[in-house]
Amino acid sequence: MATAFLLVVVILAAGFAFLNGFRDASSAVAIAVRNRSLTPSIAVLLAGFFNLAGALLSGSFAVAVGGRLFSLPRGTAGLALLAAALTAACLWGVYQWRRGYPSSSTHALIGGLAGASSASTLVGEQPLHGLDSTLLTLVVLPLLLSPVVAFALSFLTVYPAVWASRHSQPSFVNRRVRRVQAVGTAAVAFGHGLQDAQRTATVLLLALAAAGLGGTGAVPAWVLIFSAVLLAAGTLTGGWRVSYTLGSRLAKIDPMRGMVAQLVSSVLLFIGAIGLHLPLSTTHTVTSSIIGAGLNQRFSVTNGRLWLRILRAWVATPIAAAVLGAILYLAVSPLI
Repeated sequence: MATAFLLVVVILAAGFAFLNGFRDASSAVAIAVRNRSLTPSIAVLLAGFFNLAGALLSGSFAVAVGGRLFSLPRGTAGLALLAAALTAACLWGVYQWRRGYPSSSTHALIGGLAGASSASTLVGEQPLHGLDSTLLTLVVLPLLLSPVVAFALSFLTVYPAVWASRHSQPSFVNRRVRRVQAVGTAAVAFGHGLQDAQRTATVLLLALAAAGLGGTGAVPAWVLIFSAVLLAAGTLTGGWRVSYTLGSRLAKIDPMRGMVAQLVSSVLLFIGAIGLHLPLSTTHTVTSSIIGAGLNQRFSVTNGRLWLRILRAWVATPIAAAVLGAILYLAVSPLI
């Protein structure tokens, strides 16, 4: 039975990684496509390649994050927790994509784990140990801090960018900035690969440990390749509903402010992954950067109502995923 559960977790992890790339492709390509810096096909190919590169280099970060996570029960009980959480995260992610809303796969996964862990106590199984600190460091604090930091930095960075181009014609500035946005697309995609491939790799490491086939002290090569290929494959398929939201519905920004949003987003993702070993939501970071840069203009281009709906969806993500995770765990608990 443990082998069957492990196989199910691996399949669900594949779906989670693919959907992660599919939905979050918008984070890298939306601004460049909106500003006509890149064609949609070139932007997606560029994002897919650098997502793959970042994911392949995320092994050490997955180990660092995995060592700070909760303790998973051994055997089928632990694997069932992972299966319920992954399924909840995937279902919620598809639902948010259908609505065209950018949402955090990390928060959905942690919320699903919290719900499944709570349900496990109802049926007399072992819950996750150390989940309280994980919820604080990986859900609550990033949910509150990373959007605020990204918004503030983007808003403020517009000032030096405007000052530097004050003596140039707008057409000249836009033409130069569009070239830089190609680099910005690659940087955001690379940061997304560094950040989000850790989630799938960490889940697989925990699953192998629960099945008695390994530990969280090292990342096997196949785990990295598995996570990277599926993340990149999802990116190559597009996910244009969310791209349209970020590029056109949420805020209409000029190329220079789009470049600022890309710059701030990529720097924060790099610092989070390399400097702090702190998982940051690419979705929250990029969305907040776009809003911050968009608000620092002489005329309003931000859709306030849509912004509020997205904020409500962000708050609802861990809660809804927790409910789904609990229901799914109770559904499979007779098989444990």
